[in-house]
Amino acid sequence: MRQAVSTSSAPQAIGPYSQAIRAGNLLFVSGQIPLDPATGTMVPGDIGDQTRRVFQNLGEILKAAGASFDHVVRTTVYLADMGDFAAMNEVYGTYFSTPAPARSTVQAARLPKDARVEIDVIAAL
Repeated sequence: MRQAVSTSSAPQAIGPYSQAIRAGNLLFVSGQIPLDPATGTMVPGDIGDQTRRVFQNLGEILKAAGASFDHVVRTTVYLADMGDFAAMNEVYGTYFSTPAPARSTVQAARLPKDARVEIDVIAAL
């Protein structure tokens, strides 16, 4: 059984998908890019600023499902430029306690709205 999870505190989906889906005790949060939920526009700044916005968006969706970053068991990070890895990773590390979730990081040829970073997560509820 699938149940959609959504919040107005994070950007609305820009396509035919849900912000998140709860399936049993798992929560699958769709990839978030650095959009300001109030304006729907990309936040300005460097990769650190954009990564923080992505995590703010993810956090709001997790909260809407009654979860937090402590529930996250898996992440996938998509970067437009792997040269941004160290700066992204520095911000990323501030959101997780030990043990950190499993993760894959890949460079993508192009991300939605030409974002520099997109992150999706899976959480155990």
